[in-house]
Amino acid sequence: MTGNENEVEIIRDKKQMRKWSRGMRSQGKTIGLVPTMGYLHNGHISLIQEAHKHADLIVVSIYVNPGQFSPTEDLSTYPSDFDGDIQKLMAVPGGVDVVFNPHNLYDYGTTTITDAGNSGEVERKAVVVSSSSSSCVEAEEERGLGHETWVRVERLEKGMCGKSRPVFFRGVGTVVTKLFNIVDPDVAVFGKKDYQQWRIIHRMVRDLDFAIEVIGSDIVRDNDGLAMSSRNVHLSSEEREKVLSMLVIPFNILKKLYYQSCI
Repeated sequence: MTGNENEVEIIRDKKQMRKWSRGMRSQGKTIGLVPTMGYLHNGHISLIQEAHKHADLIVVSIYVNPGQFSPTEDLSTYPSDFDGDIQKLMAVPGGVDVVFNPHNLYDYGTTTITDAGNSGEVERKAVVVSSSSSSCVEAEEERGLGHETWVRVERLEKGMCGKSRPVFFRGVGTVVTKLFNIVDPDVAVFGKKDYQQWRIIHRMVRDLDFAIEVIGSDIVRDNDGLAMSSRNVHLSSEEREKVLSMLVIPFNILKKLYYQSCI
């Protein structure tokens, strides 16, 4: 990821983000949104490049969404490098106009999550979750203080990843709805690596009449064939080899056999 560095405006306040978007719209500009949870890699950069084909201005959101994590999942250890992310975005050809980096999209003046300074990091461990909570934002909800409205795509979220992660797609649908309402994009780009997620968001936009075009971008893979993912940083070399042997190598064999049958 090299090239001329471009300045990136960082916005953390929801009202300021809305003001920026409305100002750009008043000038006749179209806005493309690329939602991310940070720790960016070339897969994310490909989404930004795709967004450039469809919009005048690009907003990249960086927000680790607690609503899609259950209490037993890796919210507190999800990889993060905000300063590194900004450097990568500054080097993207064509640039990124705004990074939307909210501190907590579930904070309504009642939660205990605090800003950890200007680095873009949020103290995720401040979220206290009771044993009966189903996601990492519901401790406040149980006391009647916090977030209790969720967006679900009922049929499509069942099965596949939804079987093992029952709150995941509810959290994704809700946070994407929030981002759409705040940023108000014309276009939003998602990776097809998370295929079920992409289809759920596509259906949600249709069913709720969002005036947003949802674009799916092709998977970007590392040299060994593993799909790029921020969480890959946690894989040991042995774990990576296991994933390759279980998924990537059999897939490549099947793909080869398919193309041979078409000759």
